This record gives sequence, structure tokens and C-alpha cells, in this order.
Amino acid sequence: MASIRAKKELLEQQKGVVKQDVQLPAEQFSETDMLQFWFKYADRLGDKGHKIMESLLRMNEPKLEGFKIVYELPNEGSKIDFEKEKPELLGYLRGHLHNHEITIDVIVNEGIKSKIAFTSQDKYNRLNEINPNVELLKKTFDLDF
Repeated sequence: MASIRAKKELLEQQKGVVKQDVQLPAEQFSETDMLQFWFKYADRLGDKGHKIMESLLRMNEPKLEGFKIVYELPNEGSKIDFEKEKPELLGYLRGHLHNHEITIDVIVNEGIKSKIAFTSQDKYNRLNEINPNVELLKKTFDLDF
């Protein structure tokens, strides 16, 4: 009987509590800003030793559609691994971009190719993509790849 009475008193107390609507920030941001923080998060994962997740984030560039980030992965296994890290990534992006309306949609597209460099030419092209000064370095010191 005492527990029922305590439960009723608790319900009465909760009725008097008014919940406040909290307005979370929803600032505008560009795709460049989003990509910058996306890859910073990937770097952070790599520094922590989470190389698989880092490579999943670097497979290709996500596309921004309003506040929705669309990301394609090559197979269902990658999607499952990505989904495990998605809440932390969302929190990071929402906090750094000051927008809590951001969502991430993951699409499995088995036709996409990941950016993995196998030959020395592929590796050179990838490095040159990341930093165009590699070409200057190659010419300055007359280097071969």
C-alpha cells in the first residue's frame, strides 16, 4: 500500500513539472566545412588506432544534401561497421558544425571503387591529389616514382 501511495505522489509531482523546449543550434554550413570535420574525425580515429573505421571514412567523399549527409559504402559489411561508429561521428559533426539537425544516410553501392593505391603510379597520383606540392618536389629533385 505504501508503495502505491508513493507512486501516486510521484506521478502528481511529475504532472507539475513543465518541460522546457530546448532550441538546439542549427547553423548553416558548407560542404567544405563538413568535409573538413569529416576528415579530422577520420584522423582522430587513426591516431587512436581505429584504422578500419578511418579507412571507411576515407573511402570516398560524402555528399551534402541540405543537412543530410549521404555516404556510399561498397558493401553491407562496411555499412555494419560504419553504423557502429555513426552516433559518435554524428555527435562530433553536430558539435563542431553547430547544427543538431544533421543526419547521415548510408547507401550500399557495390559498384563503387575505393581509393586504394596498389602500384607506385597509383600511390604517386594519390599523394599528388592530396598535396600538389609533391609534383614540385619531384621536379625540383628530379625524382622518379
